[in-house]
Amino acid sequence: MNYDIYQTIKRRILCLDYAPGRILNEKVLAKEFGVSRTPLREVLNRLEWDHLVRVLPRTGTMVAEMEFQQVMNTFQVRLGIEEMVGKLATEHVSEEHLQRLVTLQKQCENLFATKDKAALMAIDREFRTILNDSTNNPVLKNISEDLYDLTVRLWCAVLDKGDWKEEVRSVSDEIGQTIAVLESSEGKLGVLRRELLNKHIERIRQKFLGVSV
Repeated sequence: MNYDIYQTIKRRILCLDYAPGRILNEKVLAKEFGVSRTPLREVLNRLEWDHLVRVLPRTGTMVAEMEFQQVMNTFQVRLGIEEMVGKLATEHVSEEHLQRLVTLQKQCENLFATKDKAALMAIDREFRTILNDSTNNPVLKNISEDLYDLTVRLWCAVLDKGDWKEEVRSVSDEIGQTIAVLESSEGKLGVLRRELLNKHIERIRQKFLGVSV
């Protein structure tokens, strides 16, 4: 499978450049990436495995719809996973991981003056990548990343429904609080990860539904 093409199409789906329900034209994509349709189908099959597209007989490949309740159910699973990530990260985090987090928070704060959804989402993903790496558990890392991919489109969909600086502050504060707990001797990152994700879920509910649930 062509990993670069896979990552490009996946990023477009997660950032809603390819909207839910859109039919992906294999011929057009093959021409864009300069490949035959066979390797492109391998990529689309992988994306179907990721639950990001659906292959429809006699129709083509459709970007998977976002079902609010299904995303909320996925968030419920993520709560337990985030707690485990926090626990293992506390045990295995290195100075290099901490320095990467400090650098990332500075990059995030640069976005207060520039509204760039793709950049903010990239920072949020890199933050989770660093945490997942620091668990020293590749199985947990893969599960965490897969679940994140199934929920991040809903966050992207509501980014324009609130105050931009509020969203940047939320990500920056999350990174900052994580750094502070990792540098302390309390070892309560698992609890913090769960609390922060709960707050994130509530913000999304309010903006998506217009009311607090």
